[in-house]
Amino acid sequence: MAVLFRGITLIASGKSTQGDFIFDQGNFTPFSSSEESPKKEINASGWIASPGWTDLRVKAGEPGLEYKETIESLCESLQVSGFSRAVLMPNTDPVVQSKNEVDFIKSKAAQYSPKLVVQGAVTKNTDGEDLTEILDMHYQSGVRIFGEGNKPLSNSDRYLKVIQYLQKFEGILFDHAYDPLLSIFGQMHEGEMSTHLGMKGMPSLAEEVAIHRNLELIRYAGGRVHFQTVSTAKGVELIRQAKKEGLAVTADVSIYQLLFSDSDLKDFDPNYKVIPPFRGIGDRKALIKGLKDGTIDALVSNHQPQDFDSKFMEFDLASFGMSGLQTFLPAMVKLEKDLGWDLLIEKITDGPNKVLSDNQDSSWTIFDPAEKWTYNRKSNKSLSANHPWFGTELTGKVKYVFQKGQLIRIDE
Repeated sequence: MAVLFRGITLIASGKSTQGDFIFDQGNFTPFSSSEESPKKEINASGWIASPGWTDLRVKAGEPGLEYKETIESLCESLQVSGFSRAVLMPNTDPVVQSKNEVDFIKSKAAQYSPKLVVQGAVTKNTDGEDLTEILDMHYQSGVRIFGEGNKPLSNSDRYLKVIQYLQKFEGILFDHAYDPLLSIFGQMHEGEMSTHLGMKGMPSLAEEVAIHRNLELIRYAGGRVHFQTVSTAKGVELIRQAKKEGLAVTADVSIYQLLFSDSDLKDFDPNYKVIPPFRGIGDRKALIKGLKDGTIDALVSNHQPQDFDSKFMEFDLASFGMSGLQTFLPAMVKLEKDLGWDLLIEKITDGPNKVLSDNQDSSWTIFDPAEKWTYNRKSNKSLSANHPWFGTELTGKVKYVFQKGQLIRIDE
């Protein structure tokens, strides 16, 4: 059924157009006053429509950790948050490391509207030693994206072999780069605040050394690598120089790295305990510059749901990670002044498409950046609530998504 959206702004491929548009069969077309108006008409003044969003970094609990997040709850969260596609990390129990786990997830996800792109682990149990059945996962189940999810691949020999294997079928290594030994026992960013709070820090050096080493391996062996959740100024600069050289590298940043800093941990709230940790103000400015100049290709939610017992305890015992899907649009609203809607939309549409070398089927996200709503147990679609904004009023709400050929209204 055709729907007339009056006063809506369309943002696609860096171009912004405002007016009255008819949405029909997956396409927006300008509406002329000489045309007959469709039966359904919506006052969409102030709303924005864009191609469907892609999140390159989300985590579920299923299989094995369903109490944190099931495939169903993840897909529901993706849909109400405006995402029509997401890359799923392999850190489940068992780890996604063979055709069996890949096919299980694909079968479970097929019944839901958002598309899950499975990331296969590159080492067994993501322990950094023995390689998984990489070629079998690709040729039997179509997996093109490989990585260790929320763990670093810190073994240089394995890293080298993986990027060589992936070149057989133009696979992509998703790299969460940091040196775990330099960060061992760390709880937050190493700096003045960690000293003040008396907590073991994770130095920026841990990320910078790993990115530098991995870029040298790429220079030696070739291959495509996507650096995930970059958090330091020097890390951004290393990737910027690598791109200028012509290396096949891309990068993303967690949206919450642009909103929080290490000073937010002063009250020991475990909701702020994440990896990579929140850095300093200078790092945040460098990340924003990297988004603007194209060094950083995408924004990600880095959605890592944790159950109550894993998160809410003494800070040094609490699990790392933050839930990040339904807060994603409100986070973009807070960043709009610095980055603008055109760039923000690019980093969750064209940017991820470039990383994946794959444009989505026709999908759309329609949202109201000014609508207020409360993020609480009633509105939360995830099984977890590990976010510092839980229980507060937020601004920015998804109104409709067009996925799998259907225009779906998001519940009020």
